Amino acid sequence: MPECPRCHQPIDPQAIACPTCQNPLKAFGHPGIPLHQATGDDYLCTSCTYHADDTCNFPQRPYARQCTLYHNPALQETPVVQPRSPGMAIARWLRRNTTLLLFLGLIVISVAIVLTGG
Repeated sequence: MPECPRCHQPIDPQAIACPTCQNPLKAFGHPGIPLHQATGDDYLCTSCTYHADDTCNFPQRPYARQCTLYHNPALQETPVVQPRSPGMAIARWLRRNTTLLLFLGLIVISVAIVLTGG
């Protein structure tokens, strides 16, 4: 469960503001726009990808303590890879190659008709 960057109390991921200290957690009061906040005396720009590659256009750069554009690949969770069963792999291959299988089937039927003299 995420925690408030100011008071470090557990919060609901969709909370617009911290229920304990009223710290804003979502930008413009919209639950779909996360508001990233610096902790301590640091600025967000020092670890932001957009600052490092010089593509940031945020007006508070390089001293932003709150930002909606912040991106740090080190903070992203790595996706969990599900083990694949052979049956799932075959089913996925069949879905991807349906057109090829139809053409091969048409060729086999055509050759069978020619060989039977029909």
